[in-house]
Amino acid sequence: MNFKNFWDNYKGAIIGLIVAIIILVTRLHDLILAIVVLFLGAFIGNYVQRNKDDVKSKLKNFIDKM
Repeated sequence: MNFKNFWDNYKGAIIGLIVAIIILVTRLHDLILAIVVLFLGAFIGNYVQRNKDDVKSKLKNFIDKM
């Protein structure tokens, strides 16, 4: 198998590996995790605000089961 065939078969994995190494070396994974947590919190807050009554009943049922 020559290099061109190798590159065509595994270029996604090679590029992904290089990006992962860059993220780990520059410690960007902390920033990425923080951004994901912020967006997740905003999404949950928006969902709770729009579905207040539904969330209350689900939470009450969950507490009653405990």
